[in-house]
Amino acid sequence: MPTVLSGIQPSGQLHLGNWAGAIRQFVDLQRDHDLFVFVASYHALTTTRGEELRSATRQVVIDYLAFGLDPHRAHIYLQQDVPEVTELAWILSCVCPKHLMDKAVSFKDKVARGLSASVGLYTYPILQAADILIVDADLVPVGKDQVQHIEITRDLAAKFNHHSGQEVFKLPDYRLAEHAQVLPGVDGEKMSKSYGNTIDPFMEEKALRKRIMKIVTDPTPQEEPKNPESCTVFQIFQGVTGAGDPRSQALADRYRAGGMGYGHAKQDLYELLMDTFSEARQRRAQLMAHPAQVDEVLAMGAAAARERAAQVMARVRSAAGL
Repeated sequence: MPTVLSGIQPSGQLHLGNWAGAIRQFVDLQRDHDLFVFVASYHALTTTRGEELRSATRQVVIDYLAFGLDPHRAHIYLQQDVPEVTELAWILSCVCPKHLMDKAVSFKDKVARGLSASVGLYTYPILQAADILIVDADLVPVGKDQVQHIEITRDLAAKFNHHSGQEVFKLPDYRLAEHAQVLPGVDGEKMSKSYGNTIDPFMEEKALRKRIMKIVTDPTPQEEPKNPESCTVFQIFQGVTGAGDPRSQALADRYRAGGMGYGHAKQDLYELLMDTFSEARQRRAQLMAHPAQVDEVLAMGAAAARERAAQVMARVRSAAGL
């Protein structure tokens, strides 16, 4: 069974865009892959720390579980609970030429956006490589902006193998998440916390409906036909159901026929979200009320990750002469 790894930085409660872009894919992958999913708490130290980080980390885990990750099929853990990751990161840094980090686009982009140019941010790709290699990952699902990090991981693994004269690491592949939906937010721009335009499917019902009613639409009168493809409400609706779903096709037909206002479409979207995430909302309430269940999941995930990490580090230490 192929091993798949993915991680997410803890930025607080997840939103509909996170679900459509990544989490829905993980729920599918856990059925026939050995899936490791971690919360990148060490990576997050480049931007946040303290109680804010602690709370955000917890929320991400709860949302993962609520959205459908099964701890008996997927290993869910915190980066901080697998100390072998940072040990491996140091060893990899000792075979990493400086020019490889100089070429990392993500560092330049983040500094340009105002993040402090810390050493931690600069060496971020090395820690990310350690995250991947520590579990012997075969496959890493990524967006286009993360491809370079996987290439750096492969470079570092190959360099270590070459220096040691052994095949210590397998070279992981990546899979572009091209089929993942990129949902617009309530303002029509890409749904993102940084834009303040997200939709949280775990909101209280009245608040969720109010949020959906704020979605920006054009001034086309109710009686006139409308183009569903250019409407943010429809784009979100279709992103949740899938393009071939008869519910999306029926809604598109109503747009084109005329006589339907955007308020009706927003109500349809609200009802869709309440129906789609009904079980997830119940799971989340259960997890919030029973924090020990979350602790148990994290302990199970960390144990599985450390068991795999111990095997990898035994090879690494031997090859390194430690």
